[in-house]
Amino acid sequence: MNSVDIAIVDYQMGNLRSVQKALEQVGYGATITGEPEQIAQAKKIVLPGVGAFGDAIGELHARDLAQPICDSIRAGKPFLGICLGLQMLFDVGYEGGEHAGLSILPGGVTRFAPQLTSEFGLKVPHMGWNRIEVARTGCPLLKDIQPDAHFYFVHSYFVAPTVGSQRWLNCDYGGQFCAAVWQDNLFATQFHPEKSQRDGLQMLRNFAEL
Repeated sequence: MNSVDIAIVDYQMGNLRSVQKALEQVGYGATITGEPEQIAQAKKIVLPGVGAFGDAIGELHARDLAQPICDSIRAGKPFLGICLGLQMLFDVGYEGGEHAGLSILPGGVTRFAPQLTSEFGLKVPHMGWNRIEVARTGCPLLKDIQPDAHFYFVHSYFVAPTVGSQRWLNCDYGGQFCAAVWQDNLFATQFHPEKSQRDGLQMLRNFAEL
């Protein structure tokens, strides 16, 4: 099986083609694959996804994809998680019960509080454009992107890292929440770079150029 430069993990959750097309738009080919060996051999890995936490984790394990993802991250390969691909990196998610995550990062995934609607008049899911706030400077994925750029979000749950230094970007939606994490070779965003126009494409270009 041929090795690939950028592997987009196919576990039947989300529109993987949109991520592939966005990378192609900035000049980088990416392979959508659900083959564990191909993911293990890839130089870089992208884990996108939308849907329910428990279902997604179940698919990763059922398809023998969890281990090569975790091994690749620990081996130092550049990794980008997007939306659900961010959330699954943590210890536990509370969507429709309690579900164990990949435990790459310590912390949990919880739902926006009902007060967002009752007190602030904000809708859940959080859907649309919102401004990021840089919590930790120096990340190579922000090259040529303004620190107050806007990105596109679609989510009802958010991550709560227990290690504050892993928090890379914040966002305000009736209160501050973690919009992205960064630790060494691992980058993961709650927002969708592939849907975030110029700045999102620049972020994907920066990842591909690592």
